[in-house]
Amino acid sequence: MEMAANLKRATYHMWTFTISKLISAFGAQVYAFAISFYILQMTGSATSFATNLICNILPRTLVSPFAGYAADKYSRKAIVIIAQIVSTLAIGGLLIYSLTYGLSLIAIYATTVVLSIASTFSGVTFTSSITGLIDEARIQRAMSLNQMSISFAAIGSPAIAGILYGTVSMNTFLILYMSASVLAVLLESTMNFKLFAKRKEKTEEEAKETMWQSIKAGISYLRLQPVLLTIVWISLIINFLFGAFEVGFSFILIEKLKMASEHFGVTQGSFAVGMLLMSIYFSMKKEVKYPLLVSKRGILIFGIILMLIPLPLIVSMQYNAFFAFYIIVIFLFGINMMIVNTPIQVLMQKSIDDDFKGRVFSILETMSMALMPLGVVLFGFLYDAVPAQWILVSSGILLMIVTLIMARPSIIRKAHPELAKTKMIKAKAVQE
Repeated sequence: MEMAANLKRATYHMWTFTISKLISAFGAQVYAFAISFYILQMTGSATSFATNLICNILPRTLVSPFAGYAADKYSRKAIVIIAQIVSTLAIGGLLIYSLTYGLSLIAIYATTVVLSIASTFSGVTFTSSITGLIDEARIQRAMSLNQMSISFAAIGSPAIAGILYGTVSMNTFLILYMSASVLAVLLESTMNFKLFAKRKEKTEEEAKETMWQSIKAGISYLRLQPVLLTIVWISLIINFLFGAFEVGFSFILIEKLKMASEHFGVTQGSFAVGMLLMSIYFSMKKEVKYPLLVSKRGILIFGIILMLIPLPLIVSMQYNAFFAFYIIVIFLFGINMMIVNTPIQVLMQKSIDDDFKGRVFSILETMSMALMPLGVVLFGFLYDAVPAQWILVSSGILLMIVTLIMARPSIIRKAHPELAKTKMIKAKAVQE
């Protein structure tokens, strides 16, 4: 009886979590769109725009370890709710400042920093809480629904924000975002973060641990998990090489192929559509049996897609032909993103000890956020000095080689020992 009630509660969590993420992601993306346009229109300066991006990325990189420590030491529900309330107050403060003095760059930058810190605490803690909110059998579905909400927001928010920006004031955008944040707080406050949690009681020694000792313990735990360590390193390399795609895709289509802005927007939209469709598929499908193996194959496909992107620079194509080519390629890129991410996320949720989830996910977040801007800057310089096709082809080959080495069969067998047994049974059957 109690299990049936818990499963019913988990179903409520799954949909509440999805709706909360949809509302907050939609509000955040509409706000980000409006603020970006506002800064560029107000200053006409790419530096001012880039400064706002730095105000978002840098705090995330610096604060992630502390967010992981807090998620493993304190009440995860309290952290999520407090972080969401801080976001609401930050937007409310910017609104009051705007109504009183008018918007200024300093006020926008300060708000971006606060929002970045709050979203880091909320994001790391929420990710660490999935196995406490949802029963183990439906983790893949929960992760897929979460990604669906983000994809819906990515598809719909730019269009709605674009329409609203020309018709309403900046203060209206702030009110909309603040309302979305308040609604997210109300939804999150109804959730039981300890429903399926397997957190242990802290020993006296662990309770006296300093923050630095706790973070070191998280790093030590990760180092003793070869499969998790492999996943982290592959994730970091993907994030770094993703800079080749982020810079190269825009550079090739806009600068080299002179694609019209509306067509460029369609190609970007196909990425979100691919992710959305694959999220729906994963939400209805049974859990992937060998997640690391599936993700490995997906990463190898990423390498092939990276090598395909510069094809119109190598083979002459008509405008409509390369426009259609990029819609298909980026659509497949979006699908493959889910094939790589969803099984890995489920594997990590099930493999990481509940008491270490916050610190492990925060380590991944810190290193990823640090490498992403480094990759973008490095590849930005390379695209000015080396033909784009060679950069993307080299990046694709490098990604495939690294994946084949790091996710070698011995690591796959450690992650999925049952796979080796299945192969042995098949081999015996063939011999007989």
